[in-house]
This record gives sequence, structure tokens and C-alpha cells, in this order.
Amino acid sequence: MAQIRIRDAGVFLGVSDDTVRRYVENGFLTSTKDASGRSVVDGLELAELARRNAVLPADPSDVGRSARNRFVGLVTAVTMDTVMAQVELQCGPHRVVSLMSSEAVRELGLEPGSVAVAVVKATTVMIETPHGVSE
Repeated sequence: MAQIRIRDAGVFLGVSDDTVRRYVENGFLTSTKDASGRSVVDGLELAELARRNAVLPADPSDVGRSARNRFVGLVTAVTMDTVMAQVELQCGPHRVVSLMSSEAVRELGLEPGSVAVAVVKATTVMIETPHGVSE
């Protein structure tokens, strides 16, 4: 069972340590002590809370698709030459960068401040684990 320190739990949820402690006080999370006497929460409980509390903007495209990884956000930058373009989106706390043709940027009307959806369909997604986060 993964145990996550209160401080790290706050980082993963995007809230303060005090908010995580309030979650514990109000019964949303269960806290125990690790071998060093620090307060920790169960990783599975934390993951379930993170999923329940996720606030995702609605996908405005109203298009059915097989890709499950959709990131709705705001275009923050467009760097374009005559053939290719780089489009950056801020999707919540995540920065998503896409390379595409300049023609596609013009056709889609992508410009800083516009709403767009990044759709990711990949057969390979690498997952990494940081050392020392779940001990």
C-alpha cells in the first residue's frame, strides 16, 4: 500500500497541506503515521479523491472519437512559419504542445486566447515514478 505524505498529497491534489488536513478531519481521507512518525494518507484513497474532485472543462467540440485523452484548454502561443507551426495550450495545470501545419492552424483559427482541445491517441505512453514519493 502506497503511503503519501500530507505535503505531497497537497501537491498531487493542487491544494495546501492545511486543506489535506481538513480532508482528513472531515473524513474524506484517512491519515496514519509512517515509520518516522509523519502523517501519511493511503495512495489509493488519495487517487480516488483526486478523481472525484477533478474539474474538467466540457469538451466543446461535440465530436465522438476513440481517443480517451482529451485536454480542453486555452491557446497560449502560436509560433508559425510558412509550412509548420507550434501551438501551445494551457489545460488546467498542464502545458500541451502540438506541432502541425501552418495551414491547419489557419483552418482551425488557432490564436492565443482561443479555446481548443488537444486529443492524444498513442500506442506508447511512458509512465515514470519519482523516487521517495511513495515509500
